[in-house]
Amino acid sequence: MSTPQPDAALLHVSRLNFAYPGLELFKDLSASVPPGVTLVRGGDGRGKTTLLQLLGGLMPVRDGVLELDGIRLDEDSEAYRRRVFYVDPRTEAYDQLSPPEFFRAMRERFHGFDQARLPALTEGLSLTPHLEKKLFMLSTGSKRKVYLAAAFAAGATLNLLDDPFAGLDRASINFVTATLNAQPQNGRQAWVAAMYEAPPGVALAATIDLGD
Repeated sequence: MSTPQPDAALLHVSRLNFAYPGLELFKDLSASVPPGVTLVRGGDGRGKTTLLQLLGGLMPVRDGVLELDGIRLDEDSEAYRRRVFYVDPRTEAYDQLSPPEFFRAMRERFHGFDQARLPALTEGLSLTPHLEKKLFMLSTGSKRKVYLAAAFAAGATLNLLDDPFAGLDRASINFVTATLNAQPQNGRQAWVAAMYEAPPGVALAATIDLGD
């Protein structure tokens, strides 16, 4: 596992332990997540999605400390979660919304949401022909593109992407790669992408390796 110097990090993970009944996933996991893109890599069943949900404060952390931008999850969970963007790509929670309606919901949630970025994001992800459709009408890949566009516009401190290239066409993969690489590593945003292996072409600031 490689991590940056602690004073450069936006997210500190300290001695995180987590297990499902009969399956221990993390024992004393510590990491520092800096600005830029951090890869969470690992084989099937190694806990990549679970770790994202723990980092986002979406699953109870019973043993360990998470501190995001100076805010500890166990001390102020609401303020912590306000700084996190995460949408489970498998969710059906937004299926009755069109992409513009979904973006409006995200704009209400994230005060730093940059509406002006949406035209370029929807065009770059080939979403323009689908903007009038409800999300349940979209392919798996197109739904993921909607969530990715929202992530890039949200302005959240911590952005959690679960297998962001899954279901995407080559042009969209190239666009997402370029957009991730354009995120400044000296800025105030961290991007954590959970994938089986390192995404080609993406400049990584750190890696959390969960093993195979």
